[in-house]
Amino acid sequence: MSELVIASNEADAHAAEAVEQHHAVMAGALALRTEELVAAASRPDPAAAEQARQDLVEWCERELVPHALAEEKALYPVAQATTEGRLLVEAMLGEHVVITSLLRQVSEAADPVRAAATATALRAVFDSHLTKENELLVPLLARTPDVSLHDLLGGMHELLGHAEGTEGSDAEAGCGGHTCSCGEVDGPGHPELDVRTIPHAIRHATIFGALESVRPGGGLELVAPHDPLPLLAQLEQRWPAAFSVTYNERGPEAWRITLVRSI
Repeated sequence: MSELVIASNEADAHAAEAVEQHHAVMAGALALRTEELVAAASRPDPAAAEQARQDLVEWCERELVPHALAEEKALYPVAQATTEGRLLVEAMLGEHVVITSLLRQVSEAADPVRAAATATALRAVFDSHLTKENELLVPLLARTPDVSLHDLLGGMHELLGHAEGTEGSDAEAGCGGHTCSCGEVDGPGHPELDVRTIPHAIRHATIFGALESVRPGGGLELVAPHDPLPLLAQLEQRWPAAFSVTYNERGPEAWRITLVRSI
């Protein structure tokens, strides 16, 4: 975890870490899709902007919304039953309503600029929501003696993400983002992911969450606080020969790297 979590037992400590890591993956995936929509909305290409909007909405409906519903079913009632968690859960349920409303507005926006602006707001609310879960809700459940966070998460796929080896499933979703055999690839203006302010413990998970969403021909501009050699080694192990790496800036305050997916 990014901060020390006091848990009732080792199993709950590992469960808390697993939740935070999955949150980081989701945050990275949403960040990339939001940046893709913002970039597409700024170009005179309505088709690309519409595709970016559809990609974001479909991902939210497939990943974000089921995750929120799973939280409401598995975690929130237990936390709400505690004195410390009652008001917190009420506030977080309210944020779920806001998130759902913003997603609907993105889907129904009259033009790409409005869709991009609303998607940016959606990302901000979601990031704030995850911070509350990581720093308040999950630690509360993990340290409550008569609550087993590990048991609460048992079988809850939506709260812990897909199993290893499924990260490439998005790449088979069709021609959205130019993944098919039409021969067209994304332009050179790849979305940027600045991870310098992300806690080190979840930084790699956030990056991998974003990279899982990159399709062949697409890429990501990564801004890191140091030369990310360990990350690049993990990247090669996770997706052998899938990404090309180009250094655009080598410190001292930022390392800027372009990662382009070829397969």
